[in-house]
Amino acid sequence: MRGFVAALVLCLVSTFAFAFSFPPLTGRVVDQANVMPAASRSAVETKLKDLEDKSGIQLVVATVGSLQGSDIETFANELFRFWKLGQAQKNNGVLLLVAPSEHKVRIEVGYGLEGTLTDALSSVIISSAIVPRFKAGDISGGIERGVDGIISVLSGDSAEWQKKIDVRQDDRSGETDGPIPFIFFLLVIFVMWYMNRHGRGRGRGTMFIPSGGSSRDSGWSGGDPGGSFSDSGFSGGGGSSGGGGASGSW
Repeated sequence: MRGFVAALVLCLVSTFAFAFSFPPLTGRVVDQANVMPAASRSAVETKLKDLEDKSGIQLVVATVGSLQGSDIETFANELFRFWKLGQAQKNNGVLLLVAPSEHKVRIEVGYGLEGTLTDALSSVIISSAIVPRFKAGDISGGIERGVDGIISVLSGDSAEWQKKIDVRQDDRSGETDGPIPFIFFLLVIFVMWYMNRHGRGRGRGTMFIPSGGSSRDSGWSGGDPGGSFSDSGFSGGGGSSGGGGASGSW
């Protein structure tokens, strides 16, 4: 058992040691993988802007050419923090990340929205709205449906998605969880604490370190010392994420 735990800790340390090269935050849609037609991208950008104008929530869609050897959970969380999505005092950012080459997708949720866009709701949006379209080869269509699902939940209309969660829970009512997930969780916390104690930073080319909101002003301000600002004038507002959300594959 000790050997297993030691190996798992080593694996976790290696996982968090990735150095990434992130694309700049050029707008509400960053299609690095070039999988979204212009019309689809424009339609999504309009929806995201409307959401932000009405609620202050900063929802960004990103496609990447590669996860650079990482799992999508680590990559999405690092990218979210690098871009600093959401307002600093509210941490109300959301990232929909798609990695077509690895057939992976993730909804990463800021601290302040975890009670609204829960892990369970994020998971059902991915499995019900996004993945079916992806499997059919319609990446842009899956993104559009995913965005619609996320916006509906953030706008307070989550009843239909909750019904799907309830059905899933009924199907799994006889299942029981073993001790391994809890042990894994404790090991993750230990690794994060260890890296934080030894002064590891965040940002480009650094390890992931959990933290609360930034001390920056809560508005969508201009230049970002973290490097997410671009010539487009669009940037994150200083928000952060603790890893809430869900992932999927197709």
